Amino acid sequence: MRDVRRDDPFVVDGRSARWADHREARRAELVRIARRTVHHKGPDVSMEEIANAAGTSKSIVYRYFSDKTGLQIAVAEAVVLQIQGALEGVLRVAPTPRDGLRAMVAVYLEMIESSPHVYAFVTRDGSVESGGPLGHFLDSVTHLVALPFARELSDHHDQRGELATPNPARDSAPDTAPDAATAARDSLAEVWAAGAVGFVRGAGEWWMAHRGEPGVPDRETLTAQVAAWLWAGPVGLLARERFPHTSARPWEIR
Repeated sequence: MRDVRRDDPFVVDGRSARWADHREARRAELVRIARRTVHHKGPDVSMEEIANAAGTSKSIVYRYFSDKTGLQIAVAEAVVLQIQGALEGVLRVAPTPRDGLRAMVAVYLEMIESSPHVYAFVTRDGSVESGGPLGHFLDSVTHLVALPFARELSDHHDQRGELATPNPARDSAPDTAPDAATAARDSLAEVWAAGAVGFVRGAGEWWMAHRGEPGVPDRETLTAQVAAWLWAGPVGLLARERFPHTSARPWEIR
């Protein structure tokens, strides 16, 4: 048997691996406890309150998170990953692109309503903006939201199964045209999705601040309306370009 040198950089010490696993598990537990404490006590909860809830001291919490901002980012990462997983789940089973969009709007509004304190805690100071510490997670969610629209743009049939209107310029284009068209389609989908994510966040935050006031819709009504607004714009325009003589209104497209 080959003699294993302890200074071999490819050898993982068993005790070190166990300690790393323990540290990661303890960190995840602190994130869970912090999230629960914020949920019950509000976004201005102190590190001391979080430490007390975890049955430890602030100095121990600071071993895992450099400061409160570090803890905020860790909680935000867990929340955004949960939202992303939920969005992927409903999109996977949605029968149509429009259903997928509506389901994703519903998931987002339901999650922020279920824990408004946690939502306020993780979104303060721009942690999940594109330039913030969790911007890459927001970008991945934007890409996910783009998928239903990208599917619609790439579909050569309308929602009733009819062939799209022939386009001689498109159909006679060189072989490289499909690649260029695909790139243009994907770019448009990403542009739309970035705007959609911002619109849903803005609408959701306004609704959270005003729900319960006279005339403010409930969550189910808001979900349907926001999804209809998002879908009617780009998809309605696409339908009118394909079928200029159709009598269907954009929000009736299915």
